[in-house]
Amino acid sequence: MNKYLKSFLIRGFAFSGLGPVVLGIVYAVLSNTLTNFSLSGEQVCLGIISTYILAFLQAGATIFNQIDEWPVAKSLLCHFLTIYIAYLLCYLINTWIPFEPMILLIFTVIFVVLYFVIWLVVYISIKSISKKINSKLS
Repeated sequence: MNKYLKSFLIRGFAFSGLGPVVLGIVYAVLSNTLTNFSLSGEQVCLGIISTYILAFLQAGATIFNQIDEWPVAKSLLCHFLTIYIAYLLCYLINTWIPFEPMILLIFTVIFVVLYFVIWLVVYISIKSISKKINSKLS
C-alpha cells in the first residue's frame, strides 16, 4: 500500500470520531438555546455519519502537505478541494444550507477566505519556528 494512502487512512480513522462529538455538542447547545428545536432520528443518524466522514477526510487530507515531491501549490490545491467538497456535500446533505446559487456562493466565499487566512497563519507560524530553530543551529 502506498505510504501516503496508508497515512491518509490512519489519520482519518484516528480523528474521525471527533466529528460526531462536535455534532453532538452543537445539537446540545441548539436544543438548550432554541425553543422548539427538534430532530428526527434520521436527521441525527445522517448528521453522525456525515460528520464522521467529514472528520475522516479532513484529518486524512493533511497528508497532502507532507508529500515532498509535490510543489506547495499542488498540495494546497488538493487539500483545499478535498476539504471544500467534503464540507459542501456535508452541509448540503444535512440541509444545513439550501441548494441555492446565492447561498452556495456565500458559503464558497466564506470558506475560501477562512481557509486561506488559516493557511497563512499556519504558514507564517511554521516559517517563524523554522527560522528560530535554524538560528539556534548556526
